[in-house]
Amino acid sequence: MTSAPIVPKEFIKRYCPNADTVRNHRLLQFFGEHLHSPNLWHLNRRSVARGVSLGFFWALVPLPFQMIGVVASAILWRANIPIGLVLVWMTNPLTIPPLFLGTYFFGNWLLGRPGITPPEHITIEWFRESIGDIWLPLLLGSLSIGLTLAILSYFVIDYLWRYTVTKRWKNRSG
Repeated sequence: MTSAPIVPKEFIKRYCPNADTVRNHRLLQFFGEHLHSPNLWHLNRRSVARGVSLGFFWALVPLPFQMIGVVASAILWRANIPIGLVLVWMTNPLTIPPLFLGTYFFGNWLLGRPGITPPEHITIEWFRESIGDIWLPLLLGSLSIGLTLAILSYFVIDYLWRYTVTKRWKNRSG
């Protein structure tokens, strides 16, 4: 006898922060009552797909305070906030250098420019001195990849959610 596939809601609830934790986060307090809308915390196919999409997009935007961007977007698009926040945290001090170096090179490729060769050890000082040369390809590459991931992830999550629910229904009746 095969076991039923794990339900998306159960998996998500296991790994996401709860509503009270997010509502009480000091950086998100200025959203006030907007954070209390129950639609932002529901786990359904559309809100989760939107949350994943927004999380991937904002994770690749090379700006500080991405959490604020994902929450503001989630409020506007009625997306699941915890999902977006979990995915935005994929950019952290360990992952930022390789992610943004990759988006910088991709941006240079889109612009048809060779780009500059970064030093072996990137420092804040080097970054400050080079920002004039790297900002456009970094931003273009980041937004291009972020938007592509956002669109693809929306449709992939939507499909996987439908597939899992359909398979579960078939297993119940069969």
